[in-house]
Amino acid sequence: MRSRIHGCYSEIDLDAKLLLKRGALLAAANWQTVAMQFVVETTFQVLLGVPVIGAGILVAVLLGRDLGHLMQGSMRDILTTVASALLSEPVAFAAFIAAFALAVMGGSVLAFLVKGGTVRVLIDANDTAGPIERGPITYEALKSAARFSMVRFVEGCGRLARPYVRLGFALMAVYVLSGAAYLAFVVYGFRVADEGLLVVGWGVIVAISAVGLVLWITLVNLIYLLMQISIGLEGGGLADALRSVTGFAQAQKNGLGQIFLVVLGMLVAATFASTLAWSGVGLIAFVPLVGLAVFPLQILALVIRGLVFEYLGLTALGAYLTLYSKHLISRRSSDGRQRVESIVAVS
Repeated sequence: MRSRIHGCYSEIDLDAKLLLKRGALLAAANWQTVAMQFVVETTFQVLLGVPVIGAGILVAVLLGRDLGHLMQGSMRDILTTVASALLSEPVAFAAFIAAFALAVMGGSVLAFLVKGGTVRVLIDANDTAGPIERGPITYEALKSAARFSMVRFVEGCGRLARPYVRLGFALMAVYVLSGAAYLAFVVYGFRVADEGLLVVGWGVIVAISAVGLVLWITLVNLIYLLMQISIGLEGGGLADALRSVTGFAQAQKNGLGQIFLVVLGMLVAATFASTLAWSGVGLIAFVPLVGLAVFPLQILALVIRGLVFEYLGLTALGAYLTLYSKHLISRRSSDGRQRVESIVAVS
């Protein structure tokens, strides 16, 4: 897919503040994409919950465990508890792993497809919005950036389906390999440390390596997002997108780094705020009668949290998209000058 890149960015050096403001306005003007992403994320979590709950019921029936105890904690805690309980039943454990993998694959494909429609809409919004980040925030400014329609969204889902699904499965492969390498490193290290009585020191190394793993996954996610933008703007395959993203990162490292750090800070702050809010809601459960309101409040908190995080994600996507569009203009102008110079030199 080739995009019409708005000419106002060919001579303007945008800073991170303006880039993020533009990304926020693009996401707000096309709020339907935020809702779409939230629905897909919720659907994905529900799909993951089906085999987990089914396995929990199976454990309660076969092994006589307390189902209420098995279903306590977050999804990760429940998954760990259920999987540990099923280890004593190899056939049931294999069936659970197969069902969970199937749910992950199906939910992931749905997320990849919907992301294609989202990127398509934001590309069109970026092309037609003009320099909305430099003026006041008005209804007319948002209206100029509103490009969502079901036709455009579905067209983007279909056009970007194949490359986005391939890219998504490549991301999942990186996740699996990274997790397997980390586990192998930890297990082997503890065996060596146990033999040398260096368990305490090795525990510190494991903690540091866990931080390194988180940073690595964060970097991988950034590259994944930039490759989505590259494919949406320029087309091409995964190798072409990776080369383009590498060149983009080298040319725009300052702007890219600033956006990344600001977005990371906003996500950390939002996570901290949502954790505090969730803890506050949990305290109401201990109040007689008033505790009955906890469940709807928890649902409302989850919805607000999900929408906020999706909005922040699309704000970052819009900012990166604007910066990438500016980079393409500079690159194409440079290529054009080089071609002219080569023709003049030959003649």
